[in-house]
Amino acid sequence: MARAIWSGSISFGLLNVPVRLYSAVARRNIALREIRDSDSARIKHRRVAEGTDEEVPYENIVKAYEITPGRYVPLSKDEMAGLAPEKTRAIEVLDFVDIEEIDPMYFDSPYYLGPAAGAEKAYSLLAAAMEKSGKAAIARFVFRNKEHLSALRAAAGVLTLTTMRFADEVVPPSELDDVLPQKQGKVAKKEQEMAERLIESLSTSFEPSSYRDEYREQLLALIESKAEGKEIVASEAEERAPTKAPDLMAALEESIAAVKGSRDETAAAAKPKPSASKPSKQRKSAPKSSKSGSKSKSSRAKAKTK
Repeated sequence: MARAIWSGSISFGLLNVPVRLYSAVARRNIALREIRDSDSARIKHRRVAEGTDEEVPYENIVKAYEITPGRYVPLSKDEMAGLAPEKTRAIEVLDFVDIEEIDPMYFDSPYYLGPAAGAEKAYSLLAAAMEKSGKAAIARFVFRNKEHLSALRAAAGVLTLTTMRFADEVVPPSELDDVLPQKQGKVAKKEQEMAERLIESLSTSFEPSSYRDEYREQLLALIESKAEGKEIVASEAEERAPTKAPDLMAALEESIAAVKGSRDETAAAAKPKPSASKPSKQRKSAPKSSKSGSKSKSSRAKAKTK
C-alpha cells in the first residue's frame, strides 16, 4: 500500500477537502559509491576548514551568505527557524486558471492527491467539477519546511498536485539575448515547407512507454558484464557534425525519405505473413489420345459397314 508523505486539506471558500499527498515519481537512479581503486575501501568526506586540514565539528558549522568575496553574513539556526513558514495543513487555493495558460517551464515535481478517510464524496465532487471546467487551481502549501506554489489538476476522477517555480526562478529569454535569437531569422518558404513535412512525418500520439532511459540500461548492462568478469572494450562516442546552412534543404529531403523508408519497413514487418498454401492436388490426367483409342473407333466403324 502506498504511503502518504503529507496530509492536510484543500481549502477554498468555505470548502475543506481532507487529502493525502503521494509521490507520483519513482526514482530509478543508480547509486554509485566512491572507493579507493587499490583495495575498494569506501571514501568518506570530512568537513575541513579552507586552507587547513583541520576537521570542523558539526556543531560549529553555521550557514552564511557571501555578500562580497570573502565577506559573509552568518545566520544561526534559531534565526533561520524564525523565518520558516507556518506549518499549516492547508493547500490554500488562490485562483483557478485555464490549464493551457500555464507554461510547462513552471512545473516542478508531480504528486497524487488522494482523499482522506471519510472525504471521498467531497474529493470526487471537486475532481469532477475541475475536470469539467478545464481549469487548474493555483495554490500554496507548506511542505518539508518550505512554502510551495502548486497547480492542482483533475483527470479521470483523480486530483494531482504539481509544485511550481516562482516567476523569478524562470529565466526569461531576454536575459539570454547574447545566445538566443531576438528575432526570427530569414527562412526560405520551401525550406520551411520541407521542415513542416518532416515534422508531420514524425508526428504520432504520445506514448510514454515508448521512450526508455537508454543510458541507465547500458550502465546496468556494463555493471552486470563486469560483475561476471567479462572483458569490456570502451567504444568512442560518435559526434555528429551540425548541418550547414547550404545543406539544409538536402538534409530535410534525405530525412523525409529516411523516415518514409523506416515507416515502410516497420509496416512491412508488422504485416502478417500469408499462411503456407496447401499443396494443390494433382490434376487428373487428361484422357489419353492414344493411337489405341483411335484404332478402336476405326475398327467399330469398319464393323458397321460390313
